[in-house]
Amino acid sequence: MVSTQPIAKAQCIDEYMSIFPKQTQRLMQKLRVAIHRSAPKATEVISYGMPAFRQDGVLVYFAAYKAHIGFYPTGSGIQAFKKDITEFKHSKGAIQFPLNEDLPIELVQRIVKFKLEENKLKALAKSALKRPSVKSSRKTKSVNIKA
Repeated sequence: MVSTQPIAKAQCIDEYMSIFPKQTQRLMQKLRVAIHRSAPKATEVISYGMPAFRQDGVLVYFAAYKAHIGFYPTGSGIQAFKKDITEFKHSKGAIQFPLNEDLPIELVQRIVKFKLEENKLKALAKSALKRPSVKSSRKTKSVNIKA
């Protein structure tokens, strides 16, 4: 029997997906490809027992369940696209894509691109804070002017 719950011990996304029914695997593969098309430099990881994609931090996660695929773009991804996700069951950090419906690939790609830009800006801000301040190499001379 094939499990319908995520496995915490998976070492890679292929291993994670292998325990699900073939139709669920096909949907997860479509989601995976869509994410890579939007973020070709993102690396795949397993985080919190789920497939995740990282580039300057985590972009998105996903997980398969009995009746849906959970897509986790975190709170900012949900907030930025709240008008676009009204047809799906969702929460503060997740969207549920029913297994019996087509995946909204274009929406997924827009969310991933948004998260990519958000992570890039956060990384730039963080690196700016770490840079040592540049001191002027010019020496200034105090001049005392008498009136």
